[in-house]
Amino acid sequence: MANGFVDRERGGWTSMIDKTVRSMAEAMAGIADGSTILLGGFGAVGQPNALLDGLIEQGATDLTVVANNAGTGHVGLARLMELGRVRRIICSYPRSVGSVVFEEMFRAGKLELELVPQGTLAERMRAAGAGIPAFFTPTAYGTKLAAGKETREINGRHCVLEHALPGDVALVEAWEADRWGNLTYRLSGRNFNPVMAMAAKLTIVQTQHIVELGALDPQCVVTPGIFVNRVLHVPYGDPPL
Repeated sequence: MANGFVDRERGGWTSMIDKTVRSMAEAMAGIADGSTILLGGFGAVGQPNALLDGLIEQGATDLTVVANNAGTGHVGLARLMELGRVRRIICSYPRSVGSVVFEEMFRAGKLELELVPQGTLAERMRAAGAGIPAFFTPTAYGTKLAAGKETREINGRHCVLEHALPGDVALVEAWEADRWGNLTYRLSGRNFNPVMAMAAKLTIVQTQHIVELGALDPQCVVTPGIFVNRVLHVPYGDPPL
């Protein structure tokens, strides 16, 4: 395969690696019903809106979506939920300005919710990418969010056991990418995108700019290409920084 699930096994073929795809259909190929989708972004910032629209068009259903927010208005994630394609959402801030679709569907019992503190959400995905199966954190101890979870006192602090949160697919927005899949992010657009890219079996990226190999300063590469499977160029018209 030129792109897809096997790309991470082709590290020796450096002269042949090209993870760019030519169309949205190619980017979305193979996403199955029942998948867990890790959706980058903090509200609208850093959210891969084009890939979200592509997922809507692709048709996968019975999805679990992991995101910071639960969508706004009737577009993007909110539209995906409104179409009945999301069974469960795992997030930190399900209610925000404009989250009307989530609220209506949740009250009607059409959507499951797992509420996770923001830092814990990020760490659960980072752990998945690092191969750490679980970790203890004091966050949420003594609250309803800790109900039914293992607890332990460590150095005088009560902690809750949280499990890693891997995904089947990560949808990520980047600022720059090369054909190997090395990524940079612009300002706060970085947010959840890097940890989600690490935590998924299949990482799909929409990037503002495609650059030649060697053009990226290695110190600015936040997500190495080893974590990326497919890259789609989605320019917005802004020049590079």
